[in-house]
Formats: sequence, C-alpha cells, structure tokens
Amino acid sequence: MTHLHSLFGRDRAGSTRTPVEGELPSFAGATTWLNAEPLTPEALRGRVVLVNFCTYTCINWIRSLPWVRAWADKYANRGLTVIGVHTPEFSFEHDLDNIRRALRAMDVRYPIAVDNDYGVWTAFDNNYWPALYFVDARGRIRHHWFGEGAYEESERVLQLLLGEAGAEDVAGALVELEPTGIELGADWDELGSAENYLGYERTEGFASPGGPVRGERHAYTAPASLRRNQWALSGDWSMGREAASLHTPGGAVSYRFHARDLNVVMAPSRTQTKVPFRVRVDGNAPGPAHGLDVDEEGNGTVTEQRLYQLLRQPAPVKERLCEVEFVDAGVEAFDFTFG
Repeated sequence: MTHLHSLFGRDRAGSTRTPVEGELPSFAGATTWLNAEPLTPEALRGRVVLVNFCTYTCINWIRSLPWVRAWADKYANRGLTVIGVHTPEFSFEHDLDNIRRALRAMDVRYPIAVDNDYGVWTAFDNNYWPALYFVDARGRIRHHWFGEGAYEESERVLQLLLGEAGAEDVAGALVELEPTGIELGADWDELGSAENYLGYERTEGFASPGGPVRGERHAYTAPASLRRNQWALSGDWSMGREAASLHTPGGAVSYRFHARDLNVVMAPSRTQTKVPFRVRVDGNAPGPAHGLDVDEEGNGTVTEQRLYQLLRQPAPVKERLCEVEFVDAGVEAFDFTFG
C-alpha cells in the first residue's frame, strides 16, 4: 500500500500500441457503490472502461483527478465509462460518510466502487494510488499507468480504444486544463521531500530524543535542530500504528522540508469537534507562503478527517522548517505530503 511518486520514478507498462494485458477483473469485491448501481464486466461490454484506483486523502490522486474528471465528461457520450475504485489507506477512509463528503466536494460524479475490504484491489493485483487501467470494448486491459503524469498519452489511448469500438470524431484535440488549488501539479524541479507517515509503522526521519514510544503516551521534545526530511514531536503524544495523537494542549509537530507545498492528513480525535492550530515557517507567520487551509498569520482549524494544505511557497522555493502547534488537545496527525 504505497503511493508511486514520480519523483522516484514511474512504473509503466504498455504503450500506444496497447498490447493485451489481461481481462477486466470482477468488481464483486466492492462493499458498496456510489453514483451508480453495481457494475460488472459483462454489463460493460461494448464500452471502453477506465478504472481509476484512489483514496480520498492521496495527494497524488488529487492532482491527477482533474484529467480523469474531464475525460469522464468529454467521452461519456462516445462510449467511455470511468469507474473509480476507492480503496482506503487510513482507517477513517473506510467511513462511507467521509467518502461521500470528500468525493462530493471534489466533484466526482462517475461511478465509485467502495473497496473497503481490498477485494477489487486484489482482483486487479494493484499496488498503487493512483492507478489507471484502460479496458477496451471487448473487456481486455490494453494499457495501464501508475502515478501522476502521462495525461496526453493516457487520453490518446482512450481515443484509440474508443475509435476501435466505433466512436467517430474522437481523435484530435485533447483536454486543456490549468488546475488550481490543491489540484495544482507538484513543482517537481523543487521537490526534495517525499511523503512520510507519523505512525510508527512506516515513519522515517523521526528525530525526537529517544525515538518513538510505540502505542503509549509519552512526553516528547524536539531537538535543537532538524536536518532536511527529519521531523519531531513536542508535548504529550502517543504514536500509534498509523497516526500520532495529541493528549494535552500546546503539542507541536516540526518538519524540515524542501518543496513548494506542505500538506498534512489530520483529523479531530472525536467527530464534530474542532482543533485550532498555528503554523510557523522558520519561526515566523507564513504570510504569502500560507496554504489553502491557513491564513497569512498561520491560523487554521482541524474540523474533519482529510488532507490539509498548510504551506504553498511562492518562488523561490527554499528549504524550510515548518512547526505546527495545536492550541487544544484531541488531534490525530497521519501523513505529510509535498508538492
């Protein structure tokens, strides 16, 4: 269950020649469906199918979503069915209300197979968020792409398969997009920090003295300085398998990073509660470097279980120390991502 980051290479199979890679597996492992009645490979015969594996806090999927959404709209009447498979990474991403809310906010209108038990993931032998599988009208997988990017090539494959299925006037102009906000593509040239988790199971670079105390409350302190891609806790936290949980007000998370954007997946420990926080960059309010979820003074609030964009640096992008201090207790921090 790892994201494939373009920064560290892409895993790619197939090309515009689109050799047959196998048959479209069953969606029988889905636990429920959103935006449609359950779909089967048999019912989809005659249509080109694009299967998109996702989980709603994944920044890589979020940044690829504008293209998938645009293809679903552009080619729906020309024989394309887009199916999202929502396979959760974090425990709260199993919650159907969370999934509905997030996908509604992201304007996802195509069918979604909710894959809480990893049945569809396993049937496809998939390993990545996001992943695209391109299926022809005869039910054969003809191409796939893991990770972000290759949008022009991907649309050309869709056009090829639609043309093979008899659709007219599909070749030619491609969608032209200029994503904004959280969907804006990463600044790959300046991306010097990779995704990192705050739970003990998968974290790297944890620098608080004594290291993580697994599953127990502990008074953490931050070291005097951090090197790039090191992080630390300060305050009364417990570090669980997938998240760090704060028990008393005033705790903080610090991270030294090099990237334009810094995002954190966070949640209130109890639903329908709010946890205010304050962001500092190299000891100062972020000003014009603030992200979508904080103001220029660095103030923000954790209100629900999702990804929060804390920083978006204007040029020139520099290595920075980000400190996130929580005014109240009762927050869970899962994952740092960058862009």
